[in-house]
Formats: sequence, structure tokens, C-alpha cells
Amino acid sequence: MENAAKLLIIDDERIALKNLEHVLAKEGYEVATALNGQLALRLLREQPFDVVLTDLKMEKIDGMQILRRCKELYPDIEVIMITGYATVETAIEAMKHGAYHYVAKPFKLDEVRKVVREATEKVALKRENRHLRESLETIRESGEIITQDPVMLRVLDTARDIAPTDCNVLVTGESGTGKELVARYIHRHSKRAPSTFLAINCGAFSEELLANELFGHEKGAYTGAALLKKGLVEMADGGTLFLDEITEMSPSMQVKFLRVIQEKEFIRLGGNEPVKVNVRFIGATNRSIHEAVESGEFRQDLYYRMNVVTIPLPPLADRKGDVPMLAYHFLKKYAARMGRNMNEISEDVMHILNTYNYPGNIRELENIIERGVALAKGIRLETAHLPDDLKRIGIKVFRKQAGRIPSLDDQEKSYIQWVLNEVDGNRSRAASVLGIDRVSLWRKLKRYGLEAEE
Repeated sequence: MENAAKLLIIDDERIALKNLEHVLAKEGYEVATALNGQLALRLLREQPFDVVLTDLKMEKIDGMQILRRCKELYPDIEVIMITGYATVETAIEAMKHGAYHYVAKPFKLDEVRKVVREATEKVALKRENRHLRESLETIRESGEIITQDPVMLRVLDTARDIAPTDCNVLVTGESGTGKELVARYIHRHSKRAPSTFLAINCGAFSEELLANELFGHEKGAYTGAALLKKGLVEMADGGTLFLDEITEMSPSMQVKFLRVIQEKEFIRLGGNEPVKVNVRFIGATNRSIHEAVESGEFRQDLYYRMNVVTIPLPPLADRKGDVPMLAYHFLKKYAARMGRNMNEISEDVMHILNTYNYPGNIRELENIIERGVALAKGIRLETAHLPDDLKRIGIKVFRKQAGRIPSLDDQEKSYIQWVLNEVDGNRSRAASVLGIDRVSLWRKLKRYGLEAEE
């Protein structure tokens, strides 16, 4: 097994210890053993482990002491208690101190295999989450776009290569794919970086208002123009102007803008004297630029002036490998903004996020996470915090997951989560609906890694 999980088994019964070692080593785990608590603590100080299985009752150093020491040394570690004296009280006491699960002697080997597998998966998920958070810190510090997708990395290579050339650029892609971010990336890596970067959405203004925003006006140019106003083209002198939805410009505005690109000058509204500028233009559109040119909606000569280099951006559905990193980025962003102590995304939520197709692209993912942070009360984003349509997708995904029929445990976990969602996470109400007592529900919540309110 590549990157096999490391297990430590502690039991003062030599036969039980050897049996467990044999069974779990056959499963592909890297297994170490200790016949007493003293030896176990020495091994724990010398090397990290993913999962510890420890007998509860041992001389001198018992399982509870091992549990506390494990949590002090390795916060991500999971500890499974093995005991021949299993009671509700001992189980609750162990789990209050952070035990993952407890197994009563005599145990069934299939049960041990299952619990160990789930514990190692949980440890792997926690480490992956931490790795994503650490990766995001590095990305944020360098001010780069968040991606590990091969296509996007090639896009960024192209953007970085053409950034110093000062040529005009056209960025294409669906709404919400990050066209303005790429434009800022080009500006940041160009010789114009110390100067201004400005942006305008050409589709948000009428022709008259767009002309006023781009070129400004002279004092007295029209009623109400009491002062001279500089336009964005003039304000971006020496820097970069980003024209989002450039294909929405009217034909006459396209003519005026073409002159700015060709002559490097413009005339303010109500003015007579040309104003010289040195601006790099980056345009963007979510439409097919070729269809706009062929239909006559977009001037061919302006297209050639802007389309020195085209940078197409893939939709988020084509770069699913970026979803976890982006999700954690937005989680941290909105948790900080809303003053929430949140730093985890549950495995179920991440599975749904990785499966969804995002018609709204990155902007939609951001909205999903922002909504979840606003609704959540704990440290982790759960299925209950997702929009209803994503919850329904989550159920469909669960049923078809890995092309297999769900096990009884899978069904139980799914049903308990559904009940918790229906009762707004209230444990007492959930236990009543499920027909079990609160202690039994608490054990199931711990077993399946679910959370609920007191």
C-alpha cells in the first residue's frame, strides 16, 4: 500500500496484540506494537502515528493516559479504545477526551477493520485540509491566482509571458471564471504594475454614460457639468484599463475606442483638444467573439487591435481539482469577514462540491461558501449549510457513489444526517425522531463524524 497509514497497537495481552498486528498488517498498514503504556509513550515520542489502538485497562499507564498524551503530541491522531469492560460511562468518558471510537472485547475482526479504515480516512482528510490551508497561505502571500489545474497553470504561464510585452489582450470565458483576476495578474507582472489598474463593465452603461465614464468631460460640456471630469482612459495613463464585456459596446462607441487604441489620444466630451495617453487595454467577453464579428456586432478592425493575444479561461466544471482549494479560500475569507471561527469543510460537503457542475462558475462557488458560513454555528461547514438544490444533489451522488450499493452503515449515516438537517441540528429532537436515547445518538454521531447542537 502506497503511503500506508501508520498504526500503533497497545495491549498487555500478548496473544491479542499479535492477532491484531497480523490482521491489520495484512490490510496493508504499517504496524508497530507495544505491550505496555511505558513502551507506547516512548514510541509516540520517537515517531508520529496516524491511528492508535489501545487497551483501556493496563497497569501503571492506562488507555486514558495514552489518549491524552496522543492528543498533546499529535492533534490529528485518532485513538481507538479497546476494552473488555465496556460500559456507556467508559465510552462517553473516552470520547469526551477525544477518542475516535471504542471496541468491546471480544471484538469481531470485521468491525476492527472497518473502524480503523474510517479512522485513517478521517486522519487523511484532516491532513489534506491542513495542506490546502497551508497552500492557500503561500498563494495569498505571493498574491497569485488560486489554482493547481494544469490548463489554468498554462493560462497563467501565457499571461506571465505576455505581461511585459505591453500588447493588448482579449480574455474570454463564461461569467464567473475570473477574467478580471487574470487581467489584474497580467498588470501585476508587467512594467505597468506600479501604475493604476482600472476596470469598467461596458455592458452596464448606455452609450452616452459609457462615453462619459471612459473619456470624461470638460466643464460646461452639458447641463450639470460644473467641473472638469477625467475619464477612466485618462486616469489609467501609464497603467492598464480593463474593459469587461467589451462586445456590448455600441457600434459608434467602438469607432471612438478604436481611435484611442490607434492614435493613443482622445477628446473629452465638450472639448476640442486631444489628450495623449499611454494605456494598455485588456478586454474581456463571455460571448463568442468570432460570432460577434461575423454578425457585425463587433468591428473586425477593433477585434484585430484588441486580439493581439487571446487568453481563454476554462469553466470551473473543467477544473474540478481547484474546487477544494477555492472552497477553503472562500471559507477563510468569509469566516474572517463575519467573525466566525470556522476552518473545516466536512467530507460530505466536499464530495458534493467536487461533483457539482457550477453553471455560475467560481462566483457561484463563492456564494455557496459565503451562505454556508453565514448559517453555520460550529467550526465546520456541513451539508445542512448548503442550498437545498445541492443537498438534493448530495443524496443522488451518495446513491451512485463509486458505482456501488450503499452499505447499511452508509444508509444509517445518511438518514441520521437527514434527520439532523430536518430538526435544525437539535440532538434531543433527532433522538426522539430516530427512536433512540441521546447517549445512543451521541455514539452514532461520534462514529460517523457528524455534528449537532446540544
